[in-house]
Amino acid sequence: MKIFPTSSIKNLDAYTIENEGISSIDLMERAATALTEAIAERWDSDMPVMVFAGPGNNGGDALAVARMLCEKEYRVEVYLFNTKNKLSADCEYNKELLQMMPEVTFHEIINQFVPPTITPDHLVIDGLFGSGLNKPLSGGFAAVVKLINSSSATIVSIDIPSGLMGEDNSFNVRANIVKADVTLSLQMPKLSFLFAENAELIGDWDLVDIGLSKEGIEEIDSNYSILELDDIQPLVKTRPKFAHKGLFGHALLIAGSYGMAGASVLAAKACLRSGVGLLTIHAPFGNNVILQTSVPEAMVENDLHERIFGEATDTDDYRAVAIGPGLGQSELTEAAFLEQIKECQSPIIVDADGLNILSNNRSCISTLPKGSILTPHPKELERLVGKCQNSFERLSKAAELARTAQVYIVLKGAYTAIITPSSSYYFNPTGNPGMATGGSGDVLTGVLLALLAQGYAAEDCCKMGVFAHGLAGDLAKKKLGETGMTASDIVAYLPMAFKLISE
Repeated sequence: MKIFPTSSIKNLDAYTIENEGISSIDLMERAATALTEAIAERWDSDMPVMVFAGPGNNGGDALAVARMLCEKEYRVEVYLFNTKNKLSADCEYNKELLQMMPEVTFHEIINQFVPPTITPDHLVIDGLFGSGLNKPLSGGFAAVVKLINSSSATIVSIDIPSGLMGEDNSFNVRANIVKADVTLSLQMPKLSFLFAENAELIGDWDLVDIGLSKEGIEEIDSNYSILELDDIQPLVKTRPKFAHKGLFGHALLIAGSYGMAGASVLAAKACLRSGVGLLTIHAPFGNNVILQTSVPEAMVENDLHERIFGEATDTDDYRAVAIGPGLGQSELTEAAFLEQIKECQSPIIVDADGLNILSNNRSCISTLPKGSILTPHPKELERLVGKCQNSFERLSKAAELARTAQVYIVLKGAYTAIITPSSSYYFNPTGNPGMATGGSGDVLTGVLLALLAQGYAAEDCCKMGVFAHGLAGDLAKKKLGETGMTASDIVAYLPMAFKLISE
């Protein structure tokens, strides 16, 4: 599913109007109908409705919704803010239709606004401003937002909470943004919906299909998209009848230190549950018994050091290499890591302490094999690229790193972002808060290692890996709930996740 920048949404509307032979007011009517149905499904008609509409097309949508709710016997009161005495053509049209309905209590604010009493029983519909906003709200509109936010009413925003911008809110005024309980986004989400700091502003968001042109969606380019099962299934390689383990790759996992053997165990088990043919774990010889006992399907190559990874190993016999989980950051480990990535010729997956070592040796990022995969969480990314004030800046800096180093970045979070060297962004919808537990990242590293070893291209490996990892977490949640979930539960459900993807 594409995510269009707000600059492209008008182009999509125009494409729909031009190619489907409908007028802009017809498109607005279509949107209002879908919005009204979505609202009526959630809230009964005995709930009083208060609509706040702005002077543009978002306000026009809100006025049309007010009219349609009235027709469904909701009690509706409308405040239309027309402080410059200038409405968009479609907003003006819907104002005239609404004024012909005596059942609606209608107020047009041109000069003075007397704030109404908003009770906890009210449903407030926020239609002040849409996704085209390009500067923070101020003055009277900021005061209206604060009035809405100070109430205990249920707030539903049309398309986007008023005051929030679709992408970059670095210079926005947070106090002047509506805090919605529900946001009903038209056709597709906005990029800002996927950022953690905006969650309390957006509330629960849902998509409302308003029938925008499918051809237009296909033809208009966007660098942003949310992965769907239909994107993943075509990537899956079928296994030939006469397959043998050699066809599915030999992977090398360099992981673990004294007291951190669990990271290597989790990554190894995940790798084996994700279809790899053979797996060798390079680890301190002090972890040998743990690994041989916990992961009997894997081979173990002992490092010369008892407690740490301290010596780079030959990687020529392996199709894919992952390094980092539980590695530690001793001086010997740091030197061995830097030598390892310099010697490795094929793409390498770097996670956890591998990323922390890289952040202390940023000049060595350029020595990573092209097409390598880095899997940071936000703090690990900031150690690599510098402090970021918000998620949009973090994405931008990650894209710059991906471009200059020619690597793929898997930025872990609620909507894990895959950022390619060509600055394409893929957001993963699977997963849940139960996966916020120690070892989940190690499991992802194992999944990615297995897919890379099987010959999947790095981009496809990232897409399939994060989707399957999150899906396994969702399956675990369904069976076990979020609170008690562990990383081992994610591993246990990986086979079912891959089964669902492959069907």
